[in-house]
Amino acid sequence: MNDTAEYYRDEQVILLLGDALEVLRTQPAGSVDCIVTSPPYFGLRDYGTEGQYGLEATPAEYVETMRRLFAEARRVLADDGTLWLNLGDSYAYPPGSAGRQGDGQRRDRTFTAEGLRGTNVLPAKNLLGIPWRTAFALQDDGWILRNEIIWSKPNAMPEPVRDRLSTRHEHLFLFSKSQRYHFDLDAIREQALPHNQQHQERYGDRYDPRYAAPGTRHGKDKSTLRKAASPAGRNPGDVWSISTRPYPAAHFAVFPIDLPLRCIKAGCKSGGTVLDPFSGSGTTGAAARQLGRRYIGIDLKPAYHDLAKERFAQGVLDFDATA
Repeated sequence: MNDTAEYYRDEQVILLLGDALEVLRTQPAGSVDCIVTSPPYFGLRDYGTEGQYGLEATPAEYVETMRRLFAEARRVLADDGTLWLNLGDSYAYPPGSAGRQGDGQRRDRTFTAEGLRGTNVLPAKNLLGIPWRTAFALQDDGWILRNEIIWSKPNAMPEPVRDRLSTRHEHLFLFSKSQRYHFDLDAIREQALPHNQQHQERYGDRYDPRYAAPGTRHGKDKSTLRKAASPAGRNPGDVWSISTRPYPAAHFAVFPIDLPLRCIKAGCKSGGTVLDPFSGSGTTGAAARQLGRRYIGIDLKPAYHDLAKERFAQGVLDFDATA
């Protein structure tokens, strides 16, 4: 632990104040079992804190910042650990076309940094593809990219645009450090829809392992199909419909607790430790504590760090209602 960092500690939670990369460098190798995090998105908000991420001059610089950070996070992660990385995208707009409002939020949530002037400038209105640029950089750096999950937002905020479709999703990438890693699918299975249940009951005998010979008309091993039709429920798939829940107190960019709850159930062993290098108001920590896991949270902004300390110290766990 960094002895110079301010922190809060109880039996399950440690909160550290400081730059995520610098604090990670003080953590022991292999000391956490799961990372669930949502870094500041590229060019969307100014949090008013020196050294903040997300205001790099170019997309390439942002991606390199993320690569360096998660290379250090990989060292801290156990060999059988997982990383769940939530990232949203942004657009290229001419500098000065979008003003700022409250806490540095840009009105149209689009990137307008002066750094886009130069040889690598994309024409205005281009979707920058930041999530996939980052995912590929981490993959090239040694991470194993296992899933792209679409976080669908049924109650997404409306956007004042008339020449494109409004954005109603974000990306959630599942990475592993090794080819063999902890993953508990049964913990996140969903109840089968009625028509799927009827299909399983009607055709379940066809999936019996005794008929596990390749070369069926669909070219699939029937034992595999049997496993896919688990009585414990269906695989939730890679599109997760989860409503946002705004938190007006300070950290407006929190994700709903349902998201880290699902990630932790699947990706962190019982009694393990969850890390969030961008802890904010502590939503990931609340999910970890609710599930009986330990938690280490890091944040650069003192106001968010203090807010999380206060909430954990008071035992406030209604993050699902307010964060």
